[in-house]
Amino acid sequence: MNFTKAATATLAATILLTSCAKDEYRRDEGMVWHTSYHISYRSACDMTDSIVAVFREVGGSLNVFDPQSLASRVNTSDSIDIDDNYTRVYDMSRKINRITDGAFDPTLGPLITAWGFGKGHSPTQDTLRIDSLLNITGLDKTRLSGRMLVKGDRRIEFNYSAIAKGFGCDKVGEMLSRNGVTDYLVEIGGEIYCSGKSPSGGKWRISVDRPVMSDSLIHESQCIVELTGKGLATSGNYRNFRRDAAGTYGHTISALTGRPARTDVLSASVIAPTAMEADALATAMMAMGSEKAEQLASAQGMAVMLVLSDSTVWTSDAFNGAIVSVP
Repeated sequence: MNFTKAATATLAATILLTSCAKDEYRRDEGMVWHTSYHISYRSACDMTDSIVAVFREVGGSLNVFDPQSLASRVNTSDSIDIDDNYTRVYDMSRKINRITDGAFDPTLGPLITAWGFGKGHSPTQDTLRIDSLLNITGLDKTRLSGRMLVKGDRRIEFNYSAIAKGFGCDKVGEMLSRNGVTDYLVEIGGEIYCSGKSPSGGKWRISVDRPVMSDSLIHESQCIVELTGKGLATSGNYRNFRRDAAGTYGHTISALTGRPARTDVLSASVIAPTAMEADALATAMMAMGSEKAEQLASAQGMAVMLVLSDSTVWTSDAFNGAIVSVP
């Protein structure tokens, strides 16, 4: 080996040893998709660049705020080829849409925007407009044909905000697992996926927020759950809401009426095999109301906690099995 090649090999080995020197728990945090993320993982290597690459990949598929993303191109097309990320989220959306009788529906994008919670954030509560927008919503008006997403009406728009953060957690977790990382917790905007052991050596202990209606971010614990190899998501109207002359209304839109859902559920927390499934189910249970949500959770054996407007709390047997303490 000549000197140049030897020096290059030595430099490469030095860089590798520097970036992967000690197997320890590391933290990565920042902002993505207009929300914060916090990731804890045990590795000898700094995985920051790979984490950012996953965010870029997922955003390129699903971020409707990026006019160059696949999601934006889907929204302005009749039919279009989609990638693996979009397909996975679309398929999960169809599953949750089916088992919740349409309560979860990512085609409510135009209605979300009309009520001031989507792209633009400008409320337009005109009854005639809301009724007309219902004509171009409905996941059942779309389908997959091979790799192509086909829309029954060109004006149909998707908004995956109620599932994309959960999917992002899953994708980061998959990347870490591919790189030999077994112990990690990924949190994006409150949605979580965790695997392996926490720094304490046991399962990951996670505080589920108590719903507190406020314009500011307030964290009060409803309970502590212990998880590994699971996703956790909480949905509620107590942080993302609007006020007008008629009162306060939340961001969960009813697929049936096209208006903010009238529900007795202040927050819904779901534990599921993936974070994207938990994310979508938590949103659906907000819109369904407690009676239907409890029936679904019991029939499907789901791990669900509902905090109701009368201050009562309902938990399924599966969720009770994860609770380790209640403040």
